[in-house]
Amino acid sequence: MMKKIYVPVDNSDYSDASIALAVAFARKFGSQLVGSHVYAAKMHDVRFKQMEYTLPEEYQDEVELEKQRRIHDTLITMGLQLISDSYLEVMKEKCTEFNIPFEAKMPEGKHYIKLVEDIEKSDYDLVIMGALGMGAVKDSLIGGVCERVVRRIHTDTLVVRDLDPIEEHDGNILVGIDGSPESFSGLKTAIQLGHKFNKQVEAVGVYDPYLHYIVFNSVVNVLTERAARTFRFKEQEQLHEEVIDTGLAKIYQSHLEVARSIAKEEHDYALKITLLDGKGYEKILQYTRKTDPWLLVLGRIGVHSEQDVDIGSTAENLLRLAPCNVLLSSQRYFPQIDVKAEETLVWTQEALDRMEKAPPLVRGIAKTAVHRFAIERGHSVITESVIDMAMEAIMPQRASEKLTRVAKEIAEQKVLESDAVKTYICGECGYAAHNQQPIKCPVCSSEPERFQMVDKNSLEHIAVDEGGAEEEETFDGVRLQWSEESKKALRRVPRGYMRRNVKARIEKSARSQKISTITNAFATEIINDSMGEAAAVREDAPELREVQAQTGSQTAEVIQNFESPVEWTKEAIERLNLVPAGFMRNITQTRIEQRAQENNVTQVTLDFAARVIEDGRSLANEVLGEYYQ
Repeated sequence: MMKKIYVPVDNSDYSDASIALAVAFARKFGSQLVGSHVYAAKMHDVRFKQMEYTLPEEYQDEVELEKQRRIHDTLITMGLQLISDSYLEVMKEKCTEFNIPFEAKMPEGKHYIKLVEDIEKSDYDLVIMGALGMGAVKDSLIGGVCERVVRRIHTDTLVVRDLDPIEEHDGNILVGIDGSPESFSGLKTAIQLGHKFNKQVEAVGVYDPYLHYIVFNSVVNVLTERAARTFRFKEQEQLHEEVIDTGLAKIYQSHLEVARSIAKEEHDYALKITLLDGKGYEKILQYTRKTDPWLLVLGRIGVHSEQDVDIGSTAENLLRLAPCNVLLSSQRYFPQIDVKAEETLVWTQEALDRMEKAPPLVRGIAKTAVHRFAIERGHSVITESVIDMAMEAIMPQRASEKLTRVAKEIAEQKVLESDAVKTYICGECGYAAHNQQPIKCPVCSSEPERFQMVDKNSLEHIAVDEGGAEEEETFDGVRLQWSEESKKALRRVPRGYMRRNVKARIEKSARSQKISTITNAFATEIINDSMGEAAAVREDAPELREVQAQTGSQTAEVIQNFESPVEWTKEAIERLNLVPAGFMRNITQTRIEQRAQENNVTQVTLDFAARVIEDGRSLANEVLGEYYQ
């Protein structure tokens, strides 16, 4: 329950919105409100003393200076107190209007220090404060006082970013669930708020099957041949594709299922759950921009964080970038299934030793998965065989055998792919099954009609229609066919880190789904998804907006007004528009047109423009390289 709510005020728009929200909460929960404004009289005193040398000569006398100091101290202190009192009077009047108990505080000192001191020594259930203050400018993401306070306190904190009253926002409440006690506590808070304010609550979980592939893809080029053999990229990647990725998805799905059980059993609430794949904060940020929630609830730290961490990386990024109010949950709640496991299960020494061999990064979630499996199956002692059965349950069929045999099969070159392989892909979570359509998705429990069959032969026919296919080799020796149209689609992604990552995601998805031919439709879906994430994080990036809007009215207008002595295809113009506008784009266009005329090219295509741009980059790198040698 929210018996006492603390609200720092400073007369800014965000402060006013915080007061209004606190009043709404107090009316629903019967809370007491505490308003606080910190004033810095001593800072003004120091500034006055630093400026004394600028006073007229008649005020430079020591007696007169002491007199002026006393007058200044009195006036400044009284003035700042009056200002603080005025700020708090606004909040007091709103509380009086609705008969809400109110307490005013006016500490003197450094703003964030005094706020943190008060919050840490008091029994507040919730802090509500504005994301920005009076010092906010156009590009501000979060105010200095807000950020410093959030990092240093251990009380649930709601950071207000939406200035509209809660009654005027019909968005839902979104909760990030990663299996941490902080995220489950945030879920319970979200459900309470959903009940009080008649808002739907949705839980979202995110797992990342792409990270290791992108890392392997980058590392392989810098390792020596001996190191690469030792690391055994090919074996590790197939282990991920065959076993670990799906197991990871099922673990995070289990977190969501536990969240749904908490909602149903403890709050009689039907919770909507959604599992996403990708980088945690990127996918949640993209989802908030898509669904426009009123509030995003997150654990202050995540399942992989140490307890002494001030704030987790996902929470920190979303605190800055999320377009909605953000509530950071510091309290901890352990689901009954996990509490029961800790209290009733006994581990054999062999099982403990085996768990210690797991990487520290995944040890926590692996232990939780084994606990939940043991409780559900009625085990009281966890042995190595129970661990094997638990791993079998959360991973694909016969996964425990695959863990021991996949590397050997690869080493002996006995892993053969049949030309007749058919892949069935779940439309909800993306899980891929091979050769036989599942009765139920093992990750998200979707019905069989949600699966779509992908035939290798049909993909090869599509590739022929898309200009033919060209074979490329991945970092670990796997060969994939890329249609000409899919390669063109990839070239529209800005060159460098972003294009490498998008290509890696396309390759990873194709391999996971046992697809050996990448078509334009397959690549474009992943490209659009990846560019959507990037644009959500960097709304100011013009090159990303250009890519996203290539089929929109803005691009159509650019193409319509494009002037050139040479004919350009639509794709070539779109590629040119990825170059920064102004001098750089103008000189690039001129260079492409000159090259076209020199080579008697009557139409500038995407390939031609891309080659000229690439040649220009190579020349610039050579010149700069010689210059700096």
